[in-house]
Amino acid sequence: MNLPNKLTILRIFLVPVFMVIMIAPIFPESADMWLRITAAAIFILTALTDMLDGKLARKNNQTTNFGKFMDPLADKFMVFGAMLSILYRYDYIRPVFIWAATIVMFRELAVTSVRLVACGNDGIVIAASILGKIKTVTQIVCISTILLEPVLFSWFKPFDEYHILTYVTMAAMSVMTLWSGIDYIRKYWSHISPDK
Repeated sequence: MNLPNKLTILRIFLVPVFMVIMIAPIFPESADMWLRITAAAIFILTALTDMLDGKLARKNNQTTNFGKFMDPLADKFMVFGAMLSILYRYDYIRPVFIWAATIVMFRELAVTSVRLVACGNDGIVIAASILGKIKTVTQIVCISTILLEPVLFSWFKPFDEYHILTYVTMAAMSVMTLWSGIDYIRKYWSHISPDK
């Protein structure tokens, strides 16, 4: 259980903490600003551990099968947990965000399935592409923006009332998620083709 794996485990444990803060009626409605700040701090901390554990594992030659399995799983838990919590709590963006969240969840499950088939049948380990990394950044930025836009821009009516940044980052996340998903499936179609 090296440091990168400990960071991965920490990330998994932080997901339910984030969800409890978002979903459980701990904070009164009047404390929404503090809830947003606390949830965003936890989410950003989990995102930082995501970037750090992989770098540490590669730099210190501490890559393990446990880490290869748990790291992408922890990423999915982090993003899915945050999206489900946002859908539950914030009805003002729910009609649009439900579609963005569906795109993200379908893409992640599809790419994970392609990875499993490619690895199981042909022994190929599919590394994260540049599009996949950009996709992850847009997901982190979108979720952080949803949480923090009303806190940081309460003084600016267009952002506070119409959630412009939230919708812009949601669109960017959806586009990058689709693009990177299509790119993965196109590259590795030969492993999942019905003709095989």
